[in-house]
Amino acid sequence: MTEIVLMSDPRVAAVPVAECGERLVDVRRDGLLLVDQRKRQDSAGAFVHLREGVLTRLHQAQARLPGGLRLLFVEGYRTPSLQRHYFDRYAARLRDEHPAWSEGRIRTATSRFVSPPEIAPHTAGAAVDLTLADAEGRELDLGTPLNATPEESAGACYTRAGNISPRARAHRHLLHTALTATGLTNYPTEWWHWSHGDRYWALLTGTETAHYGPAELD
Repeated sequence: MTEIVLMSDPRVAAVPVAECGERLVDVRRDGLLLVDQRKRQDSAGAFVHLREGVLTRLHQAQARLPGGLRLLFVEGYRTPSLQRHYFDRYAARLRDEHPAWSEGRIRTATSRFVSPPEIAPHTAGAAVDLTLADAEGRELDLGTPLNATPEESAGACYTRAGNISPRARAHRHLLHTALTATGLTNYPTEWWHWSHGDRYWALLTGTETAHYGPAELD
């Protein structure tokens, strides 16, 4: 697929899930990933969890980066209630800014930045928000702050945006190359969002079923 497929696309929700039962694990358990501290410790530290297979792929991607660069993990698993909160809050903002928009258009526009809760990769523990850092843990320039909305970034949050510096574009290329090599899929409206095994990943890779559905953290 060459067009941008949004999370609200009915084709994403239509992908069946064959839950593999793989557990959620704490990404801090072996110290291989650099974990950012900006994220609020919500849901008893839920955000530092991922499906084990996704974490393994991040470790593999880390090994593919040039010397002196590291993946900087920001957020993984989200509880369904937190995902719903994020979705509803952004949708409300768009309603205020665009009172003439239909509810269908609001849902579509919201899904550029927050996935609908019922299919969100984060609630399956299949998605990760991350960026790059140097050897001292200093975040690199990838064109926008992580989690910048399309409105506040003038669309520069889109992975292939043209309105970013050559240096930021080179950093995005490094991130993209390392992560795609290990089987992760990017959400093209958010350069920082990557997933594996969820419905969106399955649709884009032509896999018949998703491996991971909504998960509960023990």
